Amino acid sequence: MSNAMIQQVIAFVIYLGVMIYVGIRWMNHNNSSEDFFLGGRNLGPWTTALSAEASDMSGWLLMGLPGVAYLGGLKEAFWTALGLEIGTYLNWLIVAKPLRKYSIACGNAITVPEFLTNRFRDRKHIISLFSTIFIVMFFVIYTASGFVACAKLLNTVFELPYICGLVIGMAVILLYTLLGGFSAVCTTDFIQGTLMFIVLILTIFAMMVAVGGPIDAVQKVQVFASRAMSGEFGSVMQEKFTGNQSYSVMSAVSALAWGLGYFGMPHILVRFMGIRSNKEIKLSRRIATSWVTIAFIGAVGIGSFATVYLDPLISATENESVILATIIQTYQPFIGGIFLCAILAAAMSTADSQLLVAASAFTEDFCQTLLNKKFDAKTTMMVSRTTVFVIAIIAFLISLDQNSSIFGLVSYAWAGFGATFGPLILLALFWRGATAKGAIGGIVAGGATVIIWHNLHGGIFNLYEILPGFLLCLAVAVIISLLDKNKDPEMLADFDTYKSIKD
Repeated sequence: MSNAMIQQVIAFVIYLGVMIYVGIRWMNHNNSSEDFFLGGRNLGPWTTALSAEASDMSGWLLMGLPGVAYLGGLKEAFWTALGLEIGTYLNWLIVAKPLRKYSIACGNAITVPEFLTNRFRDRKHIISLFSTIFIVMFFVIYTASGFVACAKLLNTVFELPYICGLVIGMAVILLYTLLGGFSAVCTTDFIQGTLMFIVLILTIFAMMVAVGGPIDAVQKVQVFASRAMSGEFGSVMQEKFTGNQSYSVMSAVSALAWGLGYFGMPHILVRFMGIRSNKEIKLSRRIATSWVTIAFIGAVGIGSFATVYLDPLISATENESVILATIIQTYQPFIGGIFLCAILAAAMSTADSQLLVAASAFTEDFCQTLLNKKFDAKTTMMVSRTTVFVIAIIAFLISLDQNSSIFGLVSYAWAGFGATFGPLILLALFWRGATAKGAIGGIVAGGATVIIWHNLHGGIFNLYEILPGFLLCLAVAVIISLLDKNKDPEMLADFDTYKSIKD
């Protein structure tokens, strides 16, 4: 083992040790399911903001998005980032505060399915059933993307076998999630979000300086694009760069539609439910929006500038490793090792959140609500931790395919959540006339549309599945609610009470 690799190993061990310590530190603070799944609704504004964005971005921000930009998809990367930027701001602006207030008013709900069930007075718990099915299904896929990112990172940096990297990444994530619950996840996400932010800023700055400044960097990228379109760097590069020149309206709409996903992301929505005060949401929104803006600029810029910065070039088939090669080439081994942990952080910060939310859906909404199994605090914790472990194993099995695309896995899961829950969250918060039957119809319509659309190709089916899924969910929920006519006095009274709550 070389001296450089020894320094990188030390950096990784220190980082992973800190993550595990945080889990142990919070272990004794979980006395109830509200503590384990929502941190007792006691998150501060900085932790809420950075943990929400860190859990949101995942490995695709530091590996998937730079990889898209590196392959000539600058327009795709730009429109995707713009859609997510708008979605982030609107989610914090119009959803965060109302959701926190209404979730407390609705029986102190601690999960998204529980909130929807209580909001719509669904006494048969059909909403809980379908919500749990779709949450577990799509979170397994999403968690798999985080495991794949961990495996690819450890494989590239330490030349570990892919399977070995997969096992190490999963083991560490499982350990601190099982020990510390929501508070540990949010604390580690705060650390990870800060590290990701620092790495993106310093790396893009170092790259621009190395290639002669921002103006020279842009000019050199344009020259590289011309050479790529001529076929100088292979057929894959040629196809991607040429396609980027004729970026279609449908492609731009698909990229922008990513922003719709925010309204239905359970692992982000629970951050809104867990913040300790409505008054602190405004500060959290500013922090989150600033973090996202700078992070996107850094990720897209790194991918684009890497075409003229890296020597030798990364092959087109390994495009999602572009940031790994950039960091290794830029920094001294130990510092580079710490910064490489940012990619590990991106993957872990999402996977841990998704494991926790999926477990909460199964434990709280399926076992205790749907099956009417009333657990004591100790049993609840045991079932929750067992569920986290089982979901991680299923995600691990999906991750065994070394050719899995981080961006592709995230895209599918993101569409699933956005289309299944996004319209219902908005209707639940802002429309008095929404009914339980409408919500059930919307959940089924949105989730099924995403699954079917994702597996069809060509023509209109090249449109990102989140858009038709979101629109169909919204339409079905509204139409059924109008036909059903909300006459439930308790539901209407709950809505009026929630609206009367002062900030």
